[in-house]
Amino acid sequence: MNGTFNDVVQLVYLLAASCFVLGLHLMNTPATARRGNQVSVAGMIAAIAATLALVIHQNLITTTGWIVLAAGVLLGGGAGLYAARTVKMTAMPQLVSVFNAVGGGAAALVAILDFSSRGSGVAAQVSVPTVLDVIIGAVTFSGSIIAAGKLQGLITSAPVTIPGSRIINLLIAVIAVGVGCYVVASPSMASLGIVIAAALVFGVSMVMPIGGADMPVVISLLNAFTGTAVAMAGFVINNTGLIIAGALVGASGGILTKLMADAMNRSLANIMLGGFGTGDAVVAVAGAGGAAVQPIAADDAAIQLAYASKVIIVPGYGLAAAQAQHEVAALADLLESRGVEVSYAIHPVAGRMPGHMNVLLAEANVPYPLLKEMDEINPEFARTDVALVIGANDVTNPAARRPGTAISGMPILDVDEAKSIIVIKRSMGHGYAGIDNELYTNPKTSMLFADAKKGLAELTAAVKTLVG
Repeated sequence: MNGTFNDVVQLVYLLAASCFVLGLHLMNTPATARRGNQVSVAGMIAAIAATLALVIHQNLITTTGWIVLAAGVLLGGGAGLYAARTVKMTAMPQLVSVFNAVGGGAAALVAILDFSSRGSGVAAQVSVPTVLDVIIGAVTFSGSIIAAGKLQGLITSAPVTIPGSRIINLLIAVIAVGVGCYVVASPSMASLGIVIAAALVFGVSMVMPIGGADMPVVISLLNAFTGTAVAMAGFVINNTGLIIAGALVGASGGILTKLMADAMNRSLANIMLGGFGTGDAVVAVAGAGGAAVQPIAADDAAIQLAYASKVIIVPGYGLAAAQAQHEVAALADLLESRGVEVSYAIHPVAGRMPGHMNVLLAEANVPYPLLKEMDEINPEFARTDVALVIGANDVTNPAARRPGTAISGMPILDVDEAKSIIVIKRSMGHGYAGIDNELYTNPKTSMLFADAKKGLAELTAAVKTLVG
């Protein structure tokens, strides 16, 4: 009977894993992404139900344990529901980073508890994944907390380094791995504690030297770490569901990290060993090297847009920060009603995480076919009458085409090839790379200094008033 019950549980885990794979596949396109989330959630519910059934069948938890478990579910579920409903889209990367920390920390705790309950007689098939889980999970926990703090502004987004930091990091890594090997050979909680402490310190020392511009890549990497830690926890407690789910998260997070690094034309090693970026410093209105900028009034900008044949809208973090997705959609609809061809240029790392702009614009019911990826839209700029840049900075900076700058070699949107450029921005403040944007002093560029939501509303009203 027990064998049959366990077989059913394993089949449910396999079904859940199939749901996770199908869900990831459906997330390939915005049109099916919502369904992909639903399928993945269904798989997770099935996996949790199977685990609960297994725990009940084997009578693994006491009454006190059930009370603690119920309290944890209520507190954690309540916190998750509150966060999902209240956190703004602009703060989603911070939330993802916190979730990475929770996931990595929880996976490490599972391995630590199982290891401590076995005493000194721990076989290598348990001690090896335990050490790996503890190292990866602890690094993920502390590193993700630092990453969230940088994105939230609680910690400076500038790279923080100390003399000899790389040598220190190497020594910490050697200690973690070396003592970890000793734990495998001679299991003890004291040695495992040293591994945990070294890994926690390494997570902090690894992320602190990385600048804000690279933080989305770091979050993606830490997400892969979380999945790997969960998979290791699955090996420790021999749970197929954890192994498969963790492996999927680790693999997909690793692929996403590589794609993001490629989108910035930077190697992952280069990002992890140095980073760049000084944060969103606000400076006075001035151009690069003292060059003059050309301010423009909303009425003049509206006339340009209304009588253009082709307009490309370039959304950036400023659009997300102002929650101006509905205003830009309203302006685009108005222009299209006048026969203007409108499309949106989406840079792979626009905003603070992959898909950030796509999700924001989908909230405003912007048609998916109008969202163009960088490779598709770049050839169109030369045939564009007006490029409307909304709060995008580094991803439009022509300085990326020259060597010797903080963003040299990073692929950018070729906004400067448009016939006319209008930039909506609150100030001449830097992006995360901390350098002047040469686009702003281009003779073809006019600056509309305003909050994105207010500026777009003014443009819409001016188009209606001036040209009907």
